[in-house]
Amino acid sequence: MAQPRFGRFPIDPAGIPFALPAAGLLILGVAMAWPVLWVPALLLLVIFLGFFRDPPRRIPSEPGAVVAPADGLVDSVRTNENPEAGEVGGPVISIFLSVFDVHVNRAPVAGTVESLSYRPGAFVNAMKTECADCNESNWIFMRADGHRVTVRQIAGLIARRIVCRVAPGETVRRGQRIGIIRFGSRTELYLPVGAQVKVSVGQRVKGAATIVARMPEQAR
Repeated sequence: MAQPRFGRFPIDPAGIPFALPAAGLLILGVAMAWPVLWVPALLLLVIFLGFFRDPPRRIPSEPGAVVAPADGLVDSVRTNENPEAGEVGGPVISIFLSVFDVHVNRAPVAGTVESLSYRPGAFVNAMKTECADCNESNWIFMRADGHRVTVRQIAGLIARRIVCRVAPGETVRRGQRIGIIRFGSRTELYLPVGAQVKVSVGQRVKGAATIVARMPEQAR
């Protein structure tokens, strides 16, 4: 059975530049007995700690399992028609992340990062699936069991920075943290032909914990 990860502060490093100033203002406001300062500072600190939280997850160990690359709501399962993204005819799982979801992205499979491709773009509301066609995004192309598996990080209306923490040639573990998207976004997962999708539209998933598909060799 997969084991939870402990031994690290459960906040993503990207949240530190936001949380520290809020914490400083909170301490100052309390020390000076200024509710006009410490009340909003406390509210901001809670918001930042909540958004950038990075809780430990139990990562499934079943052979061929593909885990969710992000927390959120599955709002689209379609067939890939873009040969650049992955195998044409393979399934594409799209996950919408609200501001209340954990925004850390995880590797869906164990494999090797082949390449990255950052695409500048607009910041259309991530609740709209068509935002994937025009929004700023970052593609992470992986090779796993001889197949291409692609994770696409997509910025939203509020999200203005995509953070990617893997590099070409790097070997990643299933469930490994690979990046984060700030403040509301979308993550797409492109799988090879023959992969069997295990989730449906409207289902909520947890990054690194929910099995969303099985690779072709394990699809039966």
